[in-house]
Amino acid sequence: MSATTFTDLDALAAHFQHKLRTQRFILLYAYNGSGKTRLSTAFKDIGKKANRRDTFYFNAFTEDLFSWNNDLEGDLERYLVLHPSSNFFKGLEQLEMDSRIRRLLNRYADFHFKLDKIAISDENGKPIGEQRIVRFSRTVPDGDTTKTVENIKVSRGEENIFIWCFFLAIAQLVLDGDVAYEQYKYIYIDDPISSLDENNAIAVANHLAHMLTKSDKNRMAVVSTHHPLFFNVLCNELGKKASKYFLKTGGSAGGYVLDDIDGQEFLHHLSSLSELNELQKSGALYTHHFNMLRRVMEQTANFFGMNSWRDCIKPEDDDPDKTLYERVLNVMSHGDYSVFEAKEMMAENKELFRRVFRQFIDIHPFNPERFPS
Repeated sequence: MSATTFTDLDALAAHFQHKLRTQRFILLYAYNGSGKTRLSTAFKDIGKKANRRDTFYFNAFTEDLFSWNNDLEGDLERYLVLHPSSNFFKGLEQLEMDSRIRRLLNRYADFHFKLDKIAISDENGKPIGEQRIVRFSRTVPDGDTTKTVENIKVSRGEENIFIWCFFLAIAQLVLDGDVAYEQYKYIYIDDPISSLDENNAIAVANHLAHMLTKSDKNRMAVVSTHHPLFFNVLCNELGKKASKYFLKTGGSAGGYVLDDIDGQEFLHHLSSLSELNELQKSGALYTHHFNMLRRVMEQTANFFGMNSWRDCIKPEDDDPDKTLYERVLNVMSHGDYSVFEAKEMMAENKELFRRVFRQFIDIHPFNPERFPS
């Protein structure tokens, strides 16, 4: 695994654009709070000239283009309001966006929607124009038949699915080179599945990969996420067509560290264990690394159907330290410390960490080549 350090996100965004001259897709994994959304904005800003943009993007700002009117007084007319001045919505009427969105939404959801307009007035009641909105409905059982409930407020996850399908419908036009969106050279997607369950995460990743690869137009794409399953599915689907990276903050040195993880199977627990293996060999162990190890033990215990993470600790029969191992892992995982004010372990705790870590690796069926002594 090779790593490159960047002083700021502007430099990293420029690096990605340079990379996309020879590689069509980039996949980026990063923890929340490490700069993913800010990176997507920095990337987009590089190509922003006057009224033209070269990047069509999805991130937290895209979701902000949709806002709810909840009709707090009457509690009847609930609808989603579309931002009136965004270029995101410029093709709604001409391109039959409602039918395009509906075909996509039917893959993921069982509710219905209708693109609509309402009249808007000034404070004196004088009409001043129209507002684009989205109304939602759902068909529900009603005795031996069904009925349609109008003007419902969908759940947060369903709302995100709708916005995602809205984006995908336009992204398809970008990929197809439609004249209304021909200015876009890049597509940048940041965390599209923040409120989705794992089934939808897999479906979205599969669908997105299929869309990106079947296009024969010269459109490049970057996808960033903090969701390990989503990232892993995209890695498998895009294969060698994509460069794959893991973004981390630079810690006390500042800046950002970009790990090239091409050619490696990526799963969050394996990444954590690989990082811990390197740290325990180098001696650069800090208190919060006990927390990382405990988290992987929790995941392992869940996977194997164990009663507790403690079942992952199995010292030899004549080893009296199992109680000590449990106590140290438990205490260190709930200690009064912060990962942003990291404290280096004392020498005896480093040695204890190494023993617990090696024991955990040895008694579970991990590939030993991943964690050389």
